[in-house]
Amino acid sequence: QVQLQESGGGSVQAGGSLRLSCAASGYSGSRYCMAWFRQAPGKEREWVATIYTVNGIAYYADSVKGRFSTSRDNAKNTLYLQMNSLKPDDTALYYCAARGGYCSTSSRTFPNWGQGTQVTVSS
Repeated sequence: QVQLQESGGGSVQAGGSLRLSCAASGYSGSRYCMAWFRQAPGKEREWVATIYTVNGIAYYADSVKGRFSTSRDNAKNTLYLQMNSLKPDDTALYYCAARGGYCSTSSRTFPNWGQGTQVTVSS
């Protein structure tokens, strides 16, 4: 199955930017849904974005539309999440995830997960 490793988290001030990376390995084919989820302390895990590898179409949660953008570099087998105009409410542990076939916004449908990378946004 796919193995994922995240990087790029850190601490920034409100209005700043971060670019998260998720290196994927151990998979075959290109028909995967890649996704980003986040979880803040005491909060439920929240869907952030998905991208379907077949057509490259991405979808975003309302809370991040216009600020976040996800993409995939096929040559590097790496998923990216560009986060701009960060807000304190974006503070969370961010996870990348993958599943075969169609996309889903439910974390329980994704069998493959990275370990998470912390994003902290100060006011």
